[in-house]
Amino acid sequence: MKTVRNRNPWSWIPTLYFAEGLPYVSVMVISVVMYKRFGLSNADITLYTGWLYLPWIIKPFWSPFVDILKTKRWWIITMQLLIGAGFAGIAFTLPTPFYLRASLAFFWLLAFSSATHDIAADGFYMLALNDSQQSFFVGIRSTFYRFASITGQGLLIILAGFLEKSTGNIPFAWSITFFVLAGLFAAFFTGHRFLLPRPASDAEQAAHTPREIVGELRKILLSFFTKKGIGQALLFMLLYRLAEAMLVKLTYPFLLDSREVGGLGLSTQDAGIIYGTAGTIALILGGIAGGIVASRQGLKYWIWPMALAITLPNLAYLLLAIYQPEHLLWINTAIITEQFGYGFGFTAYMLYLIYFSRGEHKTAHYSICTGFMALGMMLPGIIAGKLQESLGYINFFILILIAVIPTLALIPFLKIDKDFGKAKKKNSDQNA
Repeated sequence: MKTVRNRNPWSWIPTLYFAEGLPYVSVMVISVVMYKRFGLSNADITLYTGWLYLPWIIKPFWSPFVDILKTKRWWIITMQLLIGAGFAGIAFTLPTPFYLRASLAFFWLLAFSSATHDIAADGFYMLALNDSQQSFFVGIRSTFYRFASITGQGLLIILAGFLEKSTGNIPFAWSITFFVLAGLFAAFFTGHRFLLPRPASDAEQAAHTPREIVGELRKILLSFFTKKGIGQALLFMLLYRLAEAMLVKLTYPFLLDSREVGGLGLSTQDAGIIYGTAGTIALILGGIAGGIVASRQGLKYWIWPMALAITLPNLAYLLLAIYQPEHLLWINTAIITEQFGYGFGFTAYMLYLIYFSRGEHKTAHYSICTGFMALGMMLPGIIAGKLQESLGYINFFILILIAVIPTLALIPFLKIDKDFGKAKKKNSDQNA
């Protein structure tokens, strides 16, 4: 066996999952901040960037073809090259008069490449590691994915804000920021060509034709949509984050908008520090806390507290809009509180997706669930900007609080096994 097949997982897992998280946060968050700084309206920003969720929604439908065409290693390296090219394309076109259409086209390239990279990276993880290694490194991969979130919506936005302030040239500042991203992915592409192992199991599956894959996909979809309780489950997947789906698209615009139009008038740097860094850390800590407590009493016990945690802290934004505090301490406190609650409450959502995916085809069914998760974020996000511009920030945040009602109304109708999620429960379904 060749040495390259036995690479130390520490040499590639951290960088692989950092590379997985960075384009996603760039498409979903950095794009919003950048277009806001370029002067686009909130309605246009949420409309254009909201549609970028689409590749993650339809990802389950082309993931089987990633499995049979080429190797997972080939897909990872190729997608990293395309992602780097997408970042470079954005960087080159931002200073031009046609920046909007051109940058959106490159963001679409990033979105599809990133979604495909997700499929390949997660599949490669299972092929390149044995069971004990997979268990050991699952926390490592999650940690570096979270580092990517902090880097993207925190450090890189802070960098762009610093360049805006020091040069006085917004297109130049953001162009440099995206050149940095392009350089990172050039390094990932180059490094992973040598560092990624070549497991014997990572081979093209020529025996499975596209026709056979379509037939299997039809079977998987039929078994998913005939599951018991599918109606309540789909409503939960689409509505649990209804309020958050609208809120997350307008958070950065609210922080950046002038006080005259109802915003907080923060600089790009301050917004990156408060929401992108401190807020993201609070989100991560909330998720960790949610995982710990859920493992002790299970999902059924914690679903109500978690549903309240993801909804009630939205009141913080209404208070910020009403009082428009100037001291950053109050803004930090509000953002950290809401983000911690979001992370804590989101745990119930992810556990429910795992719970509903149990049984035959659990991996494929979980992938479909994540598609509905993305759809639940895309549809409300697209119209959020238009609603905000029509209502103003105060009334928009009141609407956000009203939008938590469907989330809470669905909880009593969910059927969840009492012991699901408990760490001590030795149930194979729990590891779905």
